[in-house]
Amino acid sequence: FIHSLNISPLVKSVEETLEPISTEVQGTIPTWINGNLLRNGPGKFEFGNTHYNHWFDGMAMLHQFKIEEGRVTYKSRFLQSDAFKKNSERDRIMVSEFGTLAMPDPCKNFFQRFLSPIYFLITDSTDNASVSFVKYKGDYYVSTETNFMHKVDPESLESVEKVDWSKFIAVNGATAHPHYDPDGTTYNMGNSYGTRNLSAIYNIIKVPPERTEATDTLQGAKVLCSIVPANKSCPSYYHSFAMSENYVVFIEQPIKMDLLKIVTCKLRGKPLSEGIFWDPKQETVFHLIDKHTGQVISVKYYTKALSNFHQINAFEEDGFLMLDICASDDGQAINNYLIQNLRKSGDALDEVSVKLRTVFPRRFVLPLSVTMDTPTGQNLNTRPSSTATCVKISKDKVLCQHEDLHGDDLHEYGGLEFPQINYSRYNTRQYRYFYGCGFRHLVGDSLLKMDLKDKSLKVWYQRGLYPSEPVFVPSPDAVDEDDGVILSVVLTPTQVTLLFHNIIYDRAAGP
Repeated sequence: FIHSLNISPLVKSVEETLEPISTEVQGTIPTWINGNLLRNGPGKFEFGNTHYNHWFDGMAMLHQFKIEEGRVTYKSRFLQSDAFKKNSERDRIMVSEFGTLAMPDPCKNFFQRFLSPIYFLITDSTDNASVSFVKYKGDYYVSTETNFMHKVDPESLESVEKVDWSKFIAVNGATAHPHYDPDGTTYNMGNSYGTRNLSAIYNIIKVPPERTEATDTLQGAKVLCSIVPANKSCPSYYHSFAMSENYVVFIEQPIKMDLLKIVTCKLRGKPLSEGIFWDPKQETVFHLIDKHTGQVISVKYYTKALSNFHQINAFEEDGFLMLDICASDDGQAINNYLIQNLRKSGDALDEVSVKLRTVFPRRFVLPLSVTMDTPTGQNLNTRPSSTATCVKISKDKVLCQHEDLHGDDLHEYGGLEFPQINYSRYNTRQYRYFYGCGFRHLVGDSLLKMDLKDKSLKVWYQRGLYPSEPVFVPSPDAVDEDDGVILSVVLTPTQVTLLFHNIIYDRAAGP
């Protein structure tokens, strides 16, 4: 752990850059990299005298780094969401976000506002899609975790159309981290909520790869299957999920959503985040769903309480499913990303940072052929290179213990989050390398490359610079898995303008 600098500029509102500006390039950008690096995240944290409380709440700002023949231009635009427009028109926060409750709208009467909480929870969901860019049927969307996305023109960054998941399938939201098959078929997850008995169901979603008409958005989407939570009124929160060649893997973790608190948040004057809690007494459950049939596998895989936001990869081999994830033994990290914490500096910021439980890469080995004849009480993991264990303890229950995917040196860099792989070529396949951010602070402060062959680590670090999630781009004629380039937007909070800092690349032939 090293002393924190002042990172408050990272949560300072910024202006749009609507016209492309040239950037100063230090070093050499390979000439074969041509295209747009699209990024998304919060860029405005107040309207008038009202301000957001949580990092997740800021208004979505879309960024484009156009890379052509060794040159880079930059532009940005606020997403013209309904939330942004309403807030701008009144110059105050009118739409509630994850950690911020909007001021009551005097135009709605008491009964409308408070006596139908589920109705307003669903219909008043924010369309502030500030999490990521995703693709469906070849089109680009920006997404959050509500039922609303915006189709976006990747060149102009303008919103083309607001799209509501619930108009196509019975879900009230979807994650901002879908997975893709090679043919473009897209998988995602979303919850359905019951309005009579405050209950939830998890749904696996499948979206076809092609349009049937030019105006298609989510037409043809279907619910592949549904999973009943262990506690319907307190389902697990999930940010993403994993996928192998033949299975979707849903991780039901002990970060829980108290639906009663959530639907009454307006009545109680509390933000939605107040309804999310960590229950360390609950085990974590891995659910496997057959992608081809929609069948939920009867065997459940259990492990100790852990929190997970991002998976690294999942693949099948020799009758096992290897599930590689970034996980922590504590699930209260969300509460640390309050704006008031991020705007601290020095010792006060260190005090917040040191409370964070470190996130580490871990592998779980799940046996796929567990039957009545499978012996109980013994480790079923027969892979000699793996220290993970999986023990059948009853008919449909396997208890799993993870294997660390790192050495002791990762502790020095604060663990690893925001994992990325050579997705286009190695997703759902056995792989060797993954990349991520080291977290010695509340935000990432290094770029890491992990080699699974010997669990060795390569690091890019410059004090006072804060890199974002790495994006791996393979070189056109790549043979080796790691022959390519890592793109990362590096923020420099000591400068007035936060712009694209540099391109970090790591070829197989050199460091």
